[in-house]
Amino acid sequence: MSGNSFGRIFRVTTFGESHGPYIGAVVDGVPPGLEISESYINEELARRRPGQSSITTGRREEDKVEIISGVIDGKTTGMPVTLLIRNRDVRSKDYESIRDVYRPGHADYGYIMRYGLRDWRGGGRSSGRETAARVAAGAVAKIILKEYGVKIIGYTRKIGRLEIESIDYSFIEENILRVPDREKVAQMINIIEEAKKSGDSVGGEVEVIVKGVPAGIGDPVFDKIEALLAHGIMSIGAIKSFEVGVGKRAAEMLGSEYNDEFINDGGKIKTRTNNAGGILGGITTGEDIVLRCAVRPTGSISIKQRTVDVHGRPREIEIEGRHDPCIVPRIVPVVEAMVAMVVVDCIMMRKALPPAL
Repeated sequence: MSGNSFGRIFRVTTFGESHGPYIGAVVDGVPPGLEISESYINEELARRRPGQSSITTGRREEDKVEIISGVIDGKTTGMPVTLLIRNRDVRSKDYESIRDVYRPGHADYGYIMRYGLRDWRGGGRSSGRETAARVAAGAVAKIILKEYGVKIIGYTRKIGRLEIESIDYSFIEENILRVPDREKVAQMINIIEEAKKSGDSVGGEVEVIVKGVPAGIGDPVFDKIEALLAHGIMSIGAIKSFEVGVGKRAAEMLGSEYNDEFINDGGKIKTRTNNAGGILGGITTGEDIVLRCAVRPTGSISIKQRTVDVHGRPREIEIEGRHDPCIVPRIVPVVEAMVAMVVVDCIMMRKALPPAL
């Protein structure tokens, strides 16, 4: 199975299945001498961990990382860093009754067509459980980015049709939805609880702001930084769209409205506005990178649905077990992780080139 690795210099390979003994990641390209600890990685994993509140899955996983290679005396050696996470709360029996049934909204049919078989135990590699390994690898990327003064801020922008109207960064980690708008949290929780009560699920939108990325990062043509960001973020199973800057609203604007005018701000070149989201021609401008993505409703719902089994016979299915009515809050750190991997990889690519004339 190809497609398990991501990145060029900072390269991440994830492994393991949802109901296997372990999941994890091998991170190559980490420079030597970097101070790294399991405690920081575990802090990032805790932001994604299941069982955090009444609006998340009841699966109870500690999600504690073990660094088993590439680090000595708390510092990286320059060799691949291997991150291991044990699966402890596995209940494969919950899937026994539907092991031969194609679940609507899941990758079951596609996997059968691609590989001739599939891991019916929670979806195997297609499960959202795989994203814990991404968060662990992304934590390593964030440690490197701190050395460059780069900060990544992710939050829930929308739940269902309800969108935030104000942003307070300090409030993001103070509420279970990671919403930066104090006035919208209760309404958004109510939307999720109503979906859960009816056996349904709801989606939303995540926004990420990247601060401190210098101008001149990224490459034109095929490896534009927004193309790499799109690749990384769209590789997350639940993401169904991606946009940067004003995104699709650009289609409704005139050039005179959209173009960001350049100014000299005390000797530093900046732009008056940031409709482009900090990227022009695939290369960063030094302004904040602004991006957002749409998160689909969770595929596993307890409402009765029609489908077929592996023999093509009509079936009805009601998916029981431990599932999130909304995965938007838990996917925020996953999106941040993919952004971190892309940005650090692009910075390393720039450092590998000769200095600009």
